[in-house]
Amino acid sequence: MARTPRTPAEPKPRRRTAPRRGTSPAASPEADAARATAAFTVRHYCQGIGDCHLLRFPREDGGSYFMLIDCGVHSGVSGGADKVREIVADIASVTKRIDLLVVTHEHWDHVSGFTSAAAAFGGIHVEDVWFGWTEDPDDPLARELDEYKGQALAALQAASSRLAGLSGGDAHLGALRQGLSQILGFYFGAAGDNVRKARNAARRLAKGKVSYQQPGAGPLALPGVAGIKIYVLGPPRDAAAIGLEERASELYGHGLAGGRGMAMAKALLGCAGGADAFAEDESSPFDPEFGKALSEVLPLAGGSAAPKTADLADASSAALVELLHAHYSGPALAPTAGKAKAKPAAAVTVDQSWRRIDGDWLGLSADLAMRLDKGVNNTSLVLAFEFGNRRIALFVGDAQVGNWLSWHDLKWEVNGTAVTGPDLMKRTVYLKVGHHGSHNATLKAKGLELMNDPDLSAFIPVNEADAKKIGWREMPFTDILGALKLRAGARVVRADEPWLADGAIPPALAQGGGSLQAVRCKPKLWVEFDIR
Repeated sequence: MARTPRTPAEPKPRRRTAPRRGTSPAASPEADAARATAAFTVRHYCQGIGDCHLLRFPREDGGSYFMLIDCGVHSGVSGGADKVREIVADIASVTKRIDLLVVTHEHWDHVSGFTSAAAAFGGIHVEDVWFGWTEDPDDPLARELDEYKGQALAALQAASSRLAGLSGGDAHLGALRQGLSQILGFYFGAAGDNVRKARNAARRLAKGKVSYQQPGAGPLALPGVAGIKIYVLGPPRDAAAIGLEERASELYGHGLAGGRGMAMAKALLGCAGGADAFAEDESSPFDPEFGKALSEVLPLAGGSAAPKTADLADASSAALVELLHAHYSGPALAPTAGKAKAKPAAAVTVDQSWRRIDGDWLGLSADLAMRLDKGVNNTSLVLAFEFGNRRIALFVGDAQVGNWLSWHDLKWEVNGTAVTGPDLMKRTVYLKVGHHGSHNATLKAKGLELMNDPDLSAFIPVNEADAKKIGWREMPFTDILGALKLRAGARVVRADEPWLADGAIPPALAQGGGSLQAVRCKPKLWVEFDIR
């Protein structure tokens, strides 16, 4: 039976002989006055393809309650690890205590900082940590999902290794290598660090004070903070919902196919043990001792020449190399040393590599990679913060279609009044946009089109140039960006806004409006909003 979510314990009162930490580097009397009347303040760090958000809530005792949601950057972002260390140093300059750390899901761009900036986190006290139920080691369904993720990652690493050993001339295999590399970038850092290690490092920060939140939990309170209620929307308990990545009627844009569920069939993951698992093929008509491995007689990735026939042990092997190279992997070999008769000129120039099929089975890894990626995004812990006059700030992690749709089945009873998932969306005045604005991380009719409050504002943690370098061609997605701007206008802010490089906040934004009471920024590092 899953654990009952619990609210963080009230911290013991501490006697202070100096002002409580928590003043922003951009502090001013005007900023302090604005915060005093705001429901909360959120500092969005602007590393681009990654999430890190520091929320500050006013305590009843006059101090501040700090919540940190995620801390990471995609491994493909140049200088990303250094940027995250700078971010954690900035957090430490604001507060040495995180009352609540929220880890939304197991992707490198959300958790990398817990290992790459571990030394800096060592100087920050973390009181409590929240995860989604999907990370609970005592939950049977979570254990099944965790096993699947582990097997799938091992299988994809093995496939990636095999792809690296195949000829680079095949366009299909080249695209497969690139796509697999993009997906694995969400799980492994540049040094090969595993996302699991980063997730577990975050778990250890609170020294065992960890809660695993269930959909429908709440409304939860923050100790010492008045007027804030937290509703837990996701991740869904339904495995089918976790695997639902696309639904054409709910996606912005055209030409998008309907989605497929995340198949957890272990038969597909039989290769998860690593490269050795590919060596045996029980369906082969010949025993393994007969024949030669193609890796011994065909070119390796990055080279155009086959193994030198003079280096092979016997003449039959040399003949086999020449035969395969001429008629299967091409272009044909140059004349073997010592032979008087040269190859026909046409044989040297005709490229036969299009005939190769020995890597086609690796195409299955593309399907597995996409299912794993979307499934993990759908395990995002999604929180709705109620404040003020029943206003909502929605932090969705990287939730995709199945997660969003599951909110429509949720219901709470609050002071005798029914509160539903659609009701929370209708009252949303602030949105942290999911998955850097990608095409299937913001729903249409059952998502954004419900958010009709005229005070709606939004932040997108994205850097379009970095996204293109990584291989994501349209991030943020044009139609989603347009739909957001139609509802919120200038109050849609991206992490790659040109003005964030010099700190010159546009007048239309500087004057606030909607749910934004005040805007501040530190060039090239963060933008901060007082939410009302």
